[in-house]
Amino acid sequence: MKTDVEELTPTRVKLTVEVPFDELKPNLDKAYKEISQQVRIKGFRPGKVPAPLIDKYVGRGAVLQEAVNDALPELYGRAVEETEIFVLGQPDVEVTELDDGKQFAFTAEVDIRPKFEVPDYDGLEVVVDDAEVTDEQVEETIGNLRERFASLTAAERAVEEGDFATIDLVAKIDGEEIEDASTSGFSYEVGSESAIDGLDEALVGLSAGEDKTFTAALAGGERAGEEAEITATVQSVKVKNLPELDDEFAQLASEFDTIDELREDVRTRLARQVRLQQLSDARDKALEALLEKVDIPLPDKVVDEEIGRRNQQLEQQLQMAGMTKEDYLKDEEKSEEEFDTEVADAARLAVKGGFVLDQLAVQEELGVENEELSEYVVTQAMQMGVQPQQLAEYLTQNNQLPAIVSEVLRSKALNLVVEHVTVKDESGNEIDVEAVQRELNGGDGETVEAEATDTAEADETEATGTAEAETAEAADTEAADTEAADTEAADTEAAETEAADTEASDAAAEPAEPEAAEETPAPAAEAAAEEAPAAEAQGGEKKDA
Repeated sequence: MKTDVEELTPTRVKLTVEVPFDELKPNLDKAYKEISQQVRIKGFRPGKVPAPLIDKYVGRGAVLQEAVNDALPELYGRAVEETEIFVLGQPDVEVTELDDGKQFAFTAEVDIRPKFEVPDYDGLEVVVDDAEVTDEQVEETIGNLRERFASLTAAERAVEEGDFATIDLVAKIDGEEIEDASTSGFSYEVGSESAIDGLDEALVGLSAGEDKTFTAALAGGERAGEEAEITATVQSVKVKNLPELDDEFAQLASEFDTIDELREDVRTRLARQVRLQQLSDARDKALEALLEKVDIPLPDKVVDEEIGRRNQQLEQQLQMAGMTKEDYLKDEEKSEEEFDTEVADAARLAVKGGFVLDQLAVQEELGVENEELSEYVVTQAMQMGVQPQQLAEYLTQNNQLPAIVSEVLRSKALNLVVEHVTVKDESGNEIDVEAVQRELNGGDGETVEAEATDTAEADETEATGTAEAETAEAADTEAADTEAADTEAADTEAAETEAADTEASDAAAEPAEPEAAEETPAPAAEAAAEEAPAAEAQGGEKKDA
């Protein structure tokens, strides 16, 4: 077999492959056998029809077509391997010659990873935020925990801002009630501005049994965006009572006996969260610094596919939230053009990050051991809530193992970069990443490294249009969830408080903002690597002769 490579662009090549006809003999034999099973000729059982009769009644051309379609993937794979190119996606294959008994030739145009060398990355310096936990952060976290144990008591007075009002909402357009924009028994925190525009102002000053009508645009439903007359009727008024910040509260909300012990635990948890965020940021910024040193062309088709994936992801999230793209852009105060530009920039960065880490893995001769693959599968299975064996079988059956190998290799390549980068905080203190990992994990840095990697992935896939959870809030969630597991709120109205935070007012209430597609060009360590397509060295698309 003879293969020639023509470079069409720095990211696309044309392979011209000439194959001696004798090499098609196994495929021809297979084609005759399969067609023999399908045809029915008098005097012959299925599978026993001689080749000359198949040529006579079915046609030699049909046999050749079957043989060529069967041979193309293997021949294309051999051509790629012989020419040592790093292909991306499926090729466009065209059979250019099929001389029965003499010669077979075809061409394959395919995108490739550009050829380049990763420059020296020793001496790169990145700066991350200081690992500081302030008293204000600690008190804010404990304040959030108090909110979880708040209770509601009835108030015999008019509604004030901050109260919880149980209300009925009726929306009408031209006198006709809009059912999907009306609700009853809706518990609403007045002043939160989390429902339809104008509701907060309408409720303030109303007492139980009183109502008020105002005009506003419906936020959702079939009539979303249309002006409607909305009548809000107050059923009851309740006041939120926070527990006293004392030892009794500490015992109620945690496993600790005193409020001082609770504060110290919260501070410890916040400190760990901040250090984990430092490690995550170090990985992000190490890759960002390396990418700034590399200038490579990117295949348009691969970038377009990544843009399409991100837009599809946003559409799915918006549908789940009951929002339109127009609503989202309005909330973000972005034009369609600005949004498209940000998505395209992020897509190009993700593709570039994958290329650079792939090449670095080749240059440094990195490999993946079976134990590393098993560890990756186990970690992913735990995060997905499935059995590792179940996930492993799925990956094998769907031919996903090559992509997993690529993902693990990219992670190892990024780890190598981080090892050679100087990391400092904003105060100028140098951070020993390995030492921090050992400190946080009691001497074994592997688990902490995995946590930091997960944090980086979450940062990249999180909606850029959605506000990032602050470190204090993230740690508070972890602390509160763990601590509250040991106790139950005795007051049934505490549950009502939580319900008030989560209950929706159907279409009348404005839906929660969804996570957006990754729009901004801030690279996250793993995601930039993961999201670029893995190379496919075989499996070319079959085309008829």
